[in-house]
Amino acid sequence: MTKTPTNWTGRDDAMVEHMIRRGASRRDLLKMLMSSGVAAAAGGSLLMRASAAVAATPVSGGTLRAAGWSSSTADTLDPAKASLSTDYARCCAFYNRLTFLDEEGQVNMELAESVSSDDAQTWEVKLKSGVTFHDGKTLAAEDVVFSLQRHLDEAVGSKVNSIAKQMTEISKVDDLTVKIVLDSPNADLPTILALHHFMIIAEGTTDFSTANGTGAFICESFEPGVRSIGVKNPNYFKAEGPYLDTFEFFAIPDNNARVNALMSGDIQYAASVNPRSARLLDSNDSVSTLISTAGNYTNLNMRLDLNPGEKAGFVEGMKYLMNREAIQKSAFRGLAEIANDQPVSPSNRYYNPNLPAREFDPERAKSLFEKAGLLGVEIPIVASDAATASVDMATIVQQAGSEIGMNLKVDRVPSDGYWSNYWLKAPVHFGNINPRPTPDILFSLLYSSDAPWNESQYKSEKFDSMLVEARGALDEERRKEIYWDMQEMVSNEAGTGIPVWISNMDAHTSKLGGLKPNPLGGMMGYAFAEYVWLND
Repeated sequence: MTKTPTNWTGRDDAMVEHMIRRGASRRDLLKMLMSSGVAAAAGGSLLMRASAAVAATPVSGGTLRAAGWSSSTADTLDPAKASLSTDYARCCAFYNRLTFLDEEGQVNMELAESVSSDDAQTWEVKLKSGVTFHDGKTLAAEDVVFSLQRHLDEAVGSKVNSIAKQMTEISKVDDLTVKIVLDSPNADLPTILALHHFMIIAEGTTDFSTANGTGAFICESFEPGVRSIGVKNPNYFKAEGPYLDTFEFFAIPDNNARVNALMSGDIQYAASVNPRSARLLDSNDSVSTLISTAGNYTNLNMRLDLNPGEKAGFVEGMKYLMNREAIQKSAFRGLAEIANDQPVSPSNRYYNPNLPAREFDPERAKSLFEKAGLLGVEIPIVASDAATASVDMATIVQQAGSEIGMNLKVDRVPSDGYWSNYWLKAPVHFGNINPRPTPDILFSLLYSSDAPWNESQYKSEKFDSMLVEARGALDEERRKEIYWDMQEMVSNEAGTGIPVWISNMDAHTSKLGGLKPNPLGGMMGYAFAEYVWLND
């Protein structure tokens, strides 16, 4: 949950609003917030609010053309298989979840009327009545049972199979009630159901060439790796929204091309803009930027089961070779926070503040490389524009390595096909992980022995047992203690180097209203299409 820094006052709030009204640039606001010691604090919501336009009355109508930064022919409308930002943005437009997280990280009901339990193990989900799918079918318990059970079917290939496995029973109680029984208590279930993968589809759905959801937009067309077009759902169950008539979404992988498309008016929203473009955007009064730090990161993955990651000392040496301040200042132009090689960010209430980030220590790294017999050996590092700033990060690490005799070769590959051909596969490569709301989700997806995205092939029975214990711990202090220990284990044992948490910057036309931060990431947790409007 977002917390207001203790040195932030109502006077500062008023100052921000004054600066917004007089047209302050992102740089002016950042400078003011830095002087107050609160820039990028608490998930970046203050900076997000400061850099956004003043709230206005929603306006109906218009077409929004928005560009993400990555896509491939593997793009999907199957929520269970979604893995890229483009997948999430489309799923949020065409489907709904049982719950969703607001800008404060609080669980809100969406298709569910309520999600309740007396013991955190047996749960009752009451559904809203009168909700219809795009084909006219009325939402019922069977649809929820079908949607959730799909994640348990190994043949489906759900990206959250390891998370869903805790659901040992998913059954219909009546037309609008579903019972979920877990293998052990988990108080995070309402938050888990807010993940993009747990979108609800109609019972029996097998064709994902289009989307038959309950969402704010009806899928008019979908071309994987190309674009999608959604039109306003006239029968949407929510009292307000969507405001747009049409929503077109596609990807422009090249940052400069994405920014130029926004500046020329070809698109109205450019997601995840490189910080190097900030000065250019600041000079144009027709565009605005939104900045948030919600836990997104680009990480260097060193597979522990492949050479050179299997050699003792290599992974630790690479972590000491990461000049985190240089990465923060150069690769991200200051729009990042120093991280400590584990995925739970400071915006999370379970973040361990006592776990320091490693100092940049090339001589210590050199000693470790020498003991591993790797000094001077050519080691490829696979990087791509598909993983935010990974090419810049790789170059910084390469330069540091060259000064101690380490032969690191940056192997830059195209964005197209990166996630299917290199991520999780290359011995040393980069990933880019979107924010997740709980440590349990992060660890289950990325670090447990059976994690679907175990980027470094980290395996630890102790870690796995701690994950189960923390999940069921109703004692909040004990739960925190376990998560703190798990963060330390990942930082010291896993083959993932996480040097910074990225402050995401999206750019958009100044005529776009309704944007807010979200703990699930940029683009309002990828759900922006439903909530934004275009002013005349």
